[in-house]
Formats: sequence, C-alpha cells, structure tokens
Amino acid sequence: MSAPALDSGSIRLFNRFLRDKGMPVTHQRNVVAAAVFGSDAHLSVDDIEGILRSDGERIGKATIYRTLDLLVKSRLVAEHDFGEGFKRYENRLMRQSVHQHLVCTHCGSVEEFETPELAAIEARVARESGFRPIRHRLVIYGLCRECQEAGVTFEPEGLACPIEIV
Repeated sequence: MSAPALDSGSIRLFNRFLRDKGMPVTHQRNVVAAAVFGSDAHLSVDDIEGILRSDGERIGKATIYRTLDLLVKSRLVAEHDFGEGFKRYENRLMRQSVHQHLVCTHCGSVEEFETPELAAIEARVARESGFRPIRHRLVIYGLCRECQEAGVTFEPEGLACPIEIV
C-alpha cells in the first residue's frame, strides 16, 4: 500500500490548516497525511508506520502520533476507538458522511456499512422523546466472514450466575 502524490487536494487542505495555525508544513507531516488520505482502511499507527516504511520513509511513531493529532484537529481525519487498545484513523473526505462499523473481534478487520433503518430509528426516538440528536455511532462486534470460514468460533465472555436454579 503506497501513499499518493503529495499534491493531492486533501494534502493541500491539510497544508492550509497548518499554515492557518501558524505551523510549518513539513515533508514528514505530508507523507503521514498522504498515507491516511490514500487508504480506504481504518489505519492504526502501526499500519501507517508500515506504509511509510514500504515507501522508504523513516518517520518515528512520535511524529506519526503528532501528525495524526493535527489531522484529527483539522477535521480531515476521524479517530476511532474500537476497544482494541489502540486507535484507528480514517479519511473523512472520501467517506460517506454517516456510516457504521463492523469490527471483527478475532482479526481486527473493520468494515463499514450504511443502513437507512438507523436514521429512521433515530428520527422516531427523537420524535417520541423530544430529544434532539446531534450525531450517533453504532459499532457491531463479531466475527467477519473470513474468520468464520477459517473455523473461528465465538466464546461468550462474562460472569456466569453462581446460583443454580433447581
């Protein structure tokens, strides 16, 4: 997976954000941004580091983290915490504005989906409760098709009731 050319529209928007904030536009920031903007995936810092290394870039994780923080502040990139112990990042400019996520608890893959039923539920709940929603988030955890086909099974976790009912 290779990063796109540095003159893309997304990079120009990011550079404008940096200049507006009085921050320097650097090669390192641009190649980190290009890795995120050039991917359809929900990337971790390790994923981004791998993309950069495959492109011959030697950029440390601290620089990647700082650049991701700026990308999120610019609102060009969304940050997600799917409960894996690390965050994932996605390009907001190439995505559907509202979408949900399916997260495989075995391999960590993230798939997007959109359903009009969710918007209808949100509208009905708002109407019935008088609540004015601003945004929503739905993440469904389970096993992706590939993991299921590989024989992975789900083991329920949690506390069992210690009281036997006779």
